[in-house]
Amino acid sequence: MNKKELSEIDICDLFITPAIKGAGWDQMRQIRREVTLTPGPIIVRGNMSSRNKKKEKFADYVLYWEPDVPVAVVEAKDNKHTVSHGMQQALGYSGILQVPSTFSSNGDAFASHNKEPGAGEDIETQFPLDKFPPPQTLWQRYKTYRGIEDTSEELVLQPYHLDSSWKEPRYYQVEAINRVVEAVAKGQKRVLLVMATGTGKTYTTFQIIWRLWKAKAVKRALFLVDRNILADQTLVNDFKPFGSVMAKVKNRKIDPAYEIHLALYQAITGPDEEDKIFKNVSPDFFDMIVIDECHRGSATEDSAWREILEYFSGAIQLGMTATPKETKYVSNIAYFGDPVYTYSLKRGIDDGFLAPYKVVRIDIDKDIYGWTPPPGMIDDLGQEIEGRTYNQKDMDRILILNQRTKLVAGRVMQLLNATDPFAKTIIFCEDIDHAERMRAAIVNAAGQLAIDNPKYVMRITGDSVEGKAELDNFIDPESTFPVIATTSDLLTTGVDAKTCKLIVLDKTINSMTIFKQIIGRGTRIDEEYNKWFFTIMDFKKATELFRDPEFDGEPVIIFEPGDDDDPVPPDPEYPDDDSDDDEGEGVRKIYVSGVSAHIVAERIEYYGPEGNLVTESYRDFTRKQIHKEFASLDEFLSTWNASRKKQVIIELLEEHGIVLDNLAEEIGKEYGDFDLICHIAYDQPPLTRKERTNNVKKRNYFTKYGEQARAVLNAMLDKYADEGIRTIENAKVLKLKPFSDMGTPMEIINQVFGGKTNYENAIQELEQELFNLEQIA
Repeated sequence: MNKKELSEIDICDLFITPAIKGAGWDQMRQIRREVTLTPGPIIVRGNMSSRNKKKEKFADYVLYWEPDVPVAVVEAKDNKHTVSHGMQQALGYSGILQVPSTFSSNGDAFASHNKEPGAGEDIETQFPLDKFPPPQTLWQRYKTYRGIEDTSEELVLQPYHLDSSWKEPRYYQVEAINRVVEAVAKGQKRVLLVMATGTGKTYTTFQIIWRLWKAKAVKRALFLVDRNILADQTLVNDFKPFGSVMAKVKNRKIDPAYEIHLALYQAITGPDEEDKIFKNVSPDFFDMIVIDECHRGSATEDSAWREILEYFSGAIQLGMTATPKETKYVSNIAYFGDPVYTYSLKRGIDDGFLAPYKVVRIDIDKDIYGWTPPPGMIDDLGQEIEGRTYNQKDMDRILILNQRTKLVAGRVMQLLNATDPFAKTIIFCEDIDHAERMRAAIVNAAGQLAIDNPKYVMRITGDSVEGKAELDNFIDPESTFPVIATTSDLLTTGVDAKTCKLIVLDKTINSMTIFKQIIGRGTRIDEEYNKWFFTIMDFKKATELFRDPEFDGEPVIIFEPGDDDDPVPPDPEYPDDDSDDDEGEGVRKIYVSGVSAHIVAERIEYYGPEGNLVTESYRDFTRKQIHKEFASLDEFLSTWNASRKKQVIIELLEEHGIVLDNLAEEIGKEYGDFDLICHIAYDQPPLTRKERTNNVKKRNYFTKYGEQARAVLNAMLDKYADEGIRTIENAKVLKLKPFSDMGTPMEIINQVFGGKTNYENAIQELEQELFNLEQIA
């Protein structure tokens, strides 16, 4: 056997897997092959998107001590490579999984990288195939690396919950869960977990509580949220496996008959002592308290949540947040300590688990240049307008320019009509009054859409019973209506609107925390409903926060506020219901109808591969990526004509994020893949597929073939004109009409062309005629 001729899979099957099994690893429980870690980021250009498969990450082997506990990574290469050739790649995967043992092999031996070397041991070594470490050795190394004591082993190894769908946690969820469980095993009482919106914080929370509960480290747990919809969604979705031992706190009573309690903090506390029903149970009643969205103020001295935490001070307290940013009023780290694990928005997008975004920034003249009323001018209510300059911060808070609202609504509908009029959209407004005026303006701008569908746009705010009743329909992917929701604060957090494709910011946002929460409404991917990216339409320069280096930076310690600082945020008006912030009393609003407003600047930016916002069209992106593979037209033509299967080149471009079908939507569906590439990348004038087909027929190229072969090739040309190169390269094309009328595929290949080789050569010659170099200007 010549190893050099074997594929990588052969090397795995014949040498690497037997060596690992020979060391005592159970192939069914402890060895997993081709483990996908990340699916690869989504690239967005224009209204098109595709995954960058070149950045997909999967490990050839992941070794587990128990099914939920990875301890090592093994990277395989074929025998044309050296033993350690895959080590750098494998170390990247070990870093993702946070395991100390990394191996590489080409089938001759193993190269090893040990992050916990003993005294006098080298970090990197090589050893024969029959010397691979047994499971106990790598488990002990893992325990040392993670600081796990022998006494904690039973708790750390408590299994996850697996439902009937066999849904498994993603790698970062596994790491987050394990880090929290390990911290608890070490006796840590306050734990902070930072995970970007859309990464499955509630599912992660469920698995943490489940494992601790099953291990009997926790008997009773309280999950605290600040919105009814969060509690209700959790009850029927992620926490459902708890079944009869779980209940939502209602009627201001904590029922000791249950073990898992879900509660709005407003339902168990309040400004008066009689409202503080959490004191009706003993301080040791709960063994664990999880504070969802703890950035909302739970860690401040004067927070209502802080009082609950102090009362149950002996319980394990887990803070969950998507926004690690420390502020004047909220210092999560000062209370909980450093996060045990952080999974950021940027990392989620880079991995391909979160949707990337593009930003449409629109500047309106009255916002940018300000507006000063003429002396003595009166508003729509007949009152004189104060003589000063009104700027962007005043718009829709103090100064209401009806023409501006109309302009914004018109621009939103312009985008939707140009892309998808039924794309789920959230418009964030300054307050409830602004949300209602925006709803009316959208109705007028939508025209027939709003006439045909009265619920096309709904105001979903805390004071609107009708609007809140439609919230479930808005977040339901299978429900078309409402399409557009206008709101103020109600939808800023916790609403799981997976299919939201457009977020409109016509609201002044000064808080990084609020900004991240708003943007979090769009970060979820929903492949089933074709939600791969989302758009932010910004009228108030809120996305200037994207430029902040702390957008994805590490938290900065801010000490807890002093006694004179105001609590943030204020308590909702209705303790058991969701509501927007009060609009404030004593603020006079000025309504003016006769002042026009105009757009003075508009630009589109995309989330780039380096995590920054770039301005680039889909054409520019495609051109750059093609040039990375084929620096010149001659190089591309040489490769194209030398390839027996053009599909290979098409798949290569797809790995760079170029989907030619998407490009055809922009350039023209009548052009084939070859002409799209030559036109976009090398400025060649394109020919349609039909033009190329007619050129071949004019050259009377078929005369050397018999009558039946000419009929097949003529039909093949027509197939190319209608469907493209990929259809005629697919052997199954011979099962379609009109070929099926000419005989079976085997009859056509063997009797008409004299065998498979002759048939393939005929197709190759046909392609050469189609893409004759003389056709390239």
